[in-house]
Amino acid sequence: MIDLHVHSHISDGKDTIEDILKQASQMGIKVMSFVDHDTTETYALALPTAKDYNITLIPGIEISAYDFKRNRKVHVLGYNYTTTEHIDALTRPLLKRRHAHSMWQLEQIRQAGYSVNETLIQQRIEHYPLYKQHIMQALINVPYTHHDYQTLYKKLFKNNGVAAEDINYVDVYDAIRAIKQDNGKVVIAHPGQLNSYDLINDLLSEDRSSIDGIETWHYDHNEKDIYRCHELVKHFDLIETGGSDYHGTFGASYPLGFCTTTLRNFEQI
Repeated sequence: MIDLHVHSHISDGKDTIEDILKQASQMGIKVMSFVDHDTTETYALALPTAKDYNITLIPGIEISAYDFKRNRKVHVLGYNYTTTEHIDALTRPLLKRRHAHSMWQLEQIRQAGYSVNETLIQQRIEHYPLYKQHIMQALINVPYTHHDYQTLYKKLFKNNGVAAEDINYVDVYDAIRAIKQDNGKVVIAHPGQLNSYDLINDLLSEDRSSIDGIETWHYDHNEKDIYRCHELVKHFDLIETGGSDYHGTFGASYPLGFCTTTLRNFEQI
């Protein structure tokens, strides 16, 4: 089993690196990539434990980018980079913006009269950037999939909610360039979830070597999405990847290894 889309507590996942690797070992996962948002830090932290569990770990990241032509988000996966200089130069300011914005959101929520578990917040910000998931954890002690969580999340962070604003993401072209400059493979994440198909066509029409693959296998992809990904892969001779997009109880209720990458495609990564 090869799961190339896993998030840990380093970004917006609930579980620690060690807990995830222990689960992965018990489930028979042999190859994995942590793609925590906008940080290359996880790989080095996870590598010793991965070796203890006899799991091959692939350097990975998921960059929070933006398609300015269509005014929509796009997530860019970077794999197997050999350096991190250009990726870090792009994403470290992004992480700072995210943390500052999350702190602003937290203050709006406090001022709106909500009770916040300040101990949980303090424990988080002493080590890593704050995400909306951590704010929600400090507000309501139920998983992401719970009705009460979803209701409160939408009330606070969507539409006219008190914490509804978003940060400025990096340009998708800059994200791709940084990964390439660090000798990594570029894969567009879950294009069905964020409707990235037109962007993929643009990128490959402009430069066949701009991206290396598409994440075909993802829990949010239906049969039509999988077919569209297959067609793009065949036409442009790309790699197909897959992964669980695991976030523990901070995300959808799909386990590690729910979607996997085939050995043939992994070998091209």
